[in-house]
This record gives sequence, structure tokens and C-alpha cells, in this order.
Amino acid sequence: MSQSNMRSSSVARTTKETDITVNLNLDGEGQARVHTGVGFMDHMLTLFAVHGLFNLEITATGDVEVDDHHTVEDLGISLGMAFAQALGDKGGICRYGHAYVPMDETLVRVCVDCSNRPFLHYGVSVSEPKLGTFDTPLVKEFLRAFVLHAGVTLHVDLLHGENGHHILEAVFKALARAMAIAVATHDKVTGQLSSKGVL
Repeated sequence: MSQSNMRSSSVARTTKETDITVNLNLDGEGQARVHTGVGFMDHMLTLFAVHGLFNLEITATGDVEVDDHHTVEDLGISLGMAFAQALGDKGGICRYGHAYVPMDETLVRVCVDCSNRPFLHYGVSVSEPKLGTFDTPLVKEFLRAFVLHAGVTLHVDLLHGENGHHILEAVFKALARAMAIAVATHDKVTGQLSSKGVL
């Protein structure tokens, strides 16, 4: 099996509220095909793929006539499952990653540990309750679902910024860069990078 095949995954998740398919290749070139029915998330997840150099295909339908909540949360679940599946036992990876991403007046820091211990710290405040039709608090719901199903510890902090779009775009770009560093393979790491021998 090639390295890229070993680090690829396909997830299909269907509920009474959403129907989502995710195809992920950790060793990609940043190719993205994302159609979620939520325009803002299409934009953010495309940025995530491009800046993480992941190949990512997502198709989703959901009860957006109610609101975007179910679709956005289930996207986090499905993408987290795809990362967990692609990483397997998380052996051979760098495990930790961090990134600072500026977006004009905004600066965001993201730190991640592929630890099998899900935790989210989200120190981001956006003054706008909506960007277009998108409810900005849903980003935290997406990330909470992602960490729970990917098995990662994630700390996201807004260091400074004013424009809500810039802030959330920087969050997704920094998440992409931090995840890319954390999931990268290291030629000196065999098995799981832990003094305990297991994550």
C-alpha cells in the first residue's frame, strides 16, 4: 500500500438531519471540492484544504431550511472522523503543530496535539453575530465536533483583530497549517510519539 493510500480516508455519515461524504488525503496538494449547502463553510473548508495541502472532497446536504447548525456540526464530526481514519494509530507523525496566521489587522494562533485526548479551548470573540447568513458562533460548534472525533487537543486564540470575516478565515488557515505540521511524518519517529509508548 502506498503512503498516500495509507493516509487517505472516506467517511459517509447520514442522519435524519444531514447526509455528508468526506474524502481526505493527508498527503495531497491542496485540491478542494467542497459543496456543503452552507456557503461560508464551503469557503472556510476550501481554505483549510488549500493551506493544509490536503486533498479534500466534501458533499453535504442538510436541513438548512431550519438553520445551518446541524450541517455545520455534522461537518465537524465527519471531518474529524476522516482525520482519525487517515491517521490510524497516529504512529510516525510529528503529533504537535502550531501556526500563527495574520489576515490584515487580525492575528490568530492555533496549537494542536494529536493526543487521543479531545479538548477545545476557543479564545475567539467575533463582534458580528452573522456574516452574511452564517451564524458566527457555529465555528466553535464545528471545532468542538472536530476535536471530539479526530481525537485532538486544540487551542485557538485570537491575539488581535476586528473584522469578523478576517478573524474566522485566519482561524481556518491557522488550523490547516497546524494540522499539516502535526500530521506530517517524521523519519525519526517509529510508532506513537509518546514517552508512555502509547497515546
